[in-house]
Amino acid sequence: MAMLLMSSCVSTKKIVYFQDSDEVFKQGQQIMQQYEMRLKPADQVYIKITCSEPELLSIFAQDVVMGTAGGGTSTSSSYLNNAGNMSNAYGYTVDNDGYVALPAVGRVNVAGCTMSEAGQRIEKSIIDANLIKDPKVTVLLLNARVAVLGAVKSPQVVSLTSERNTILDVLSRCGDIGDTGLRQKISLYREENGERKKYSIDLTDCDVFQNPAYYVQQNDMIYVEPNKSQSVRSSAFYTFLNAGSSIIGVISTIVSIVVLVTR
Repeated sequence: MAMLLMSSCVSTKKIVYFQDSDEVFKQGQQIMQQYEMRLKPADQVYIKITCSEPELLSIFAQDVVMGTAGGGTSTSSSYLNNAGNMSNAYGYTVDNDGYVALPAVGRVNVAGCTMSEAGQRIEKSIIDANLIKDPKVTVLLLNARVAVLGAVKSPQVVSLTSERNTILDVLSRCGDIGDTGLRQKISLYREENGERKKYSIDLTDCDVFQNPAYYVQQNDMIYVEPNKSQSVRSSAFYTFLNAGSSIIGVISTIVSIVVLVTR
């Protein structure tokens, strides 16, 4: 029991976030702005096109969703009807080669682009095809999400509601790190240029704001490592100890009753 009690004691040095920040932030620090998400294969995007002559937009309503109730539904009308609820909007999927296939325009390479850059590429493709002279294209990512596992209070897949999302935002959505979580040992796994990379994050260090993984990206996976006390509690020995304590308690009670009765 003494061993278990000692294993559950945690120094404040291991749980306090952003230590020594008073000293570091005596002078203001420039904010790292590398938070824009870049498009990857399998991303689903919402694309809205406007121009000064709305009648020209009819060429983009020629693709039809088959099998819908009441017949086919054009892609463009689906966008407009769901503009207020992006999670339900019908979107285009970036294929494995990094392209989106648009009606009348054809395939446009958007892999590695920010949403703004993807919009500019689509605008150029529309102009080059002599379809519209002044298109304005809005591109939004629909299916951005991050998986959070390990010693957090509520492990889950977190949907990202904007491009600027920090690891603190994501962990807050999961109820923060649990009592058994190691704030110095957080791993973030990210897919970049066909490779999976690992970033180590220490939330007790105020330099975390400069970490390249401070701003999360779509499809990131975050794992919070548990401390040793959790390992002890999850072990067969701890389970046996709990069960053994209960059995001993029952036996002791029975013996006490027998002794009292036989006196």
